[in-house]
Amino acid sequence: MKEPFHPHIPARRNPNELTLRAIILGIFFGFLFAVANAYLALKIGQTVSASIPAALMSMGIMKIFTRKASILEHNTVQTISTIGETLAAGIAFTIPALFFFNEEPSVGRIFLLSLLGGILGILFMIPMRRFIIVEEHGKLPFPEGVACAEILKAGEKNISSAIMALWGALAAGLYKICSNALFLWNETPSWTVSFFRKAVFSIDTTPALLGVGYIIGPRISGMMFAGGITAWWVIIPLIKIFGLGITSIYPSSIPVSEMTANEIWSGYVRYIGAGTLTVGGLLGLFRVLPLIFKTVHLTLKELFTGEAVKLHKNRTDKDIPLTWLTFGSVAVILTLWLFPGMPMNFFTIVLLTILSFFFVAVTSFTVGLVGTSANPVSGMVITTMFLTCIIFVLLGWTERIYMISAITMGCVSCVAITLAGTTSQDLKTGYILGATPQHQQIAEIIGIIVPAIVLGYTLYILNAAYKIGSPEMPAPQATLMAIIVEGVIGGNLPYALVGIGVLIGIALIILQIPILPFALGLYLPLSITTATVLGGLARAFVNRRRSSEAAQERGILLSSGLIGGDAFTGILVALLTISQVIPLHTEALLPDSLSLLFFILFSGALTFFASYRQR
Repeated sequence: MKEPFHPHIPARRNPNELTLRAIILGIFFGFLFAVANAYLALKIGQTVSASIPAALMSMGIMKIFTRKASILEHNTVQTISTIGETLAAGIAFTIPALFFFNEEPSVGRIFLLSLLGGILGILFMIPMRRFIIVEEHGKLPFPEGVACAEILKAGEKNISSAIMALWGALAAGLYKICSNALFLWNETPSWTVSFFRKAVFSIDTTPALLGVGYIIGPRISGMMFAGGITAWWVIIPLIKIFGLGITSIYPSSIPVSEMTANEIWSGYVRYIGAGTLTVGGLLGLFRVLPLIFKTVHLTLKELFTGEAVKLHKNRTDKDIPLTWLTFGSVAVILTLWLFPGMPMNFFTIVLLTILSFFFVAVTSFTVGLVGTSANPVSGMVITTMFLTCIIFVLLGWTERIYMISAITMGCVSCVAITLAGTTSQDLKTGYILGATPQHQQIAEIIGIIVPAIVLGYTLYILNAAYKIGSPEMPAPQATLMAIIVEGVIGGNLPYALVGIGVLIGIALIILQIPILPFALGLYLPLSITTATVLGGLARAFVNRRRSSEAAQERGILLSSGLIGGDAFTGILVALLTISQVIPLHTEALLPDSLSLLFFILFSGALTFFASYRQR
């Protein structure tokens, strides 16, 4: 018989939880993590979890100003903070695809799509909480949610937690200014190996990538690097060897003999990576299908028959009423349909809302199994977009307006899916701590507003300075969305290249190699995966030298600071570039070899301070 669970704070107690100071601090952190992760998503196609850094910084900052903050207030701070990070992923993975079609949505429209998609994701999680979070307690591990709860329960963190992240941010900001504003060295040094079919070795020496590599660890960053090496040092040289004629090969219009390594990657290799990414995403879905059908069945049964509904009187059992799910969903659908200028018909909106509900169930289970960082959100969104485009083709809807419609509604779906994953982890943390689910759900809705406002401006600033889709800001996920939509609806997808990627994915399954990180390496520029693996190597060294919890915490906080400082300095540099105060590019003062040396020394400093034994 299953033993009853007792939360950290009993239901009979009513400590401070959804307080004004917790909301304000959470909104501030949500703003920071939204901008930082938008930059990161456009740069490498990944984001980093905000829950643990936000929890640590909340405890550090609140101890400066007050010693009366409850553990549930800190939980409210991290709950609101994670919304900014998640919303950034949902927007940065999809909206730039509209830029590629020269259909840039206004900042106001980006805000509306973010807001509606976020509300939809939170509402869809209401009926699933009782089964996924409560009934499956002890069966689904929820790694980030449990870890965050344990950190908050420890409670002995001091002010140095916040200061550690601040030092990382300051170091990253200074480094970024030296390379991107003062142009002391080149941010992306590159060397061409002439004797090896002009293969390229390059590294993007940005602190954010170093921080990402440290956080995701040596295994995942190593798999990404392996994918990058396969693309740039195996596939591209092979294409150069066998494509020496003067005839261009579809989808490129340039003969292979005249193409650079970057052009071959853009014209051919990215489609191979897209096929492998799709296999990885679909595999993640296939593994959790039995659990998903069970959840959807029980959810629909409760929603429409009320059979499982009980009169929950305990504070820790109270959700937002299920009636809000019905009214909220209808309101979102009608707003998307009736709002002036939205390029979507009613059928598209209803179809993608239904698919979103299904994949919300998917993502709530997958984050419970593998965590937020390993959750194949891209695979779910790709599948959603692919199914939608196929239906459009079957209906004869192949005009350009339907491509715009699929991407626009795909944005709402992506935001809903990503928000559901984060909500699952937050609710798990709250369940362990004894938080009020209704308060957490309200906090999450509040947390949507500010990030939804700033993300539109962030995209336009980065696009004006670096051009989204360029090597400096490749926006890999959004590019993949555009490729799928244009390829399926337009009928010009290079299926042979995508098929090669699918076969590579199947081979990885047979070899039991993680598909998604390897596929991401195939799909990204080599410079990004090279920088990321340095961070992973730093983490491996720290793990071997200092396995203590304190060392792990220092490394994570420093890395979070590197990401935040790099991102915000990048936004500042972008604004200076737009204002023509500084040029976008100019000749670096120092040679590329010194650029590489400085970055290696910088990664060494991260390793040293993370593993330094404090007395």
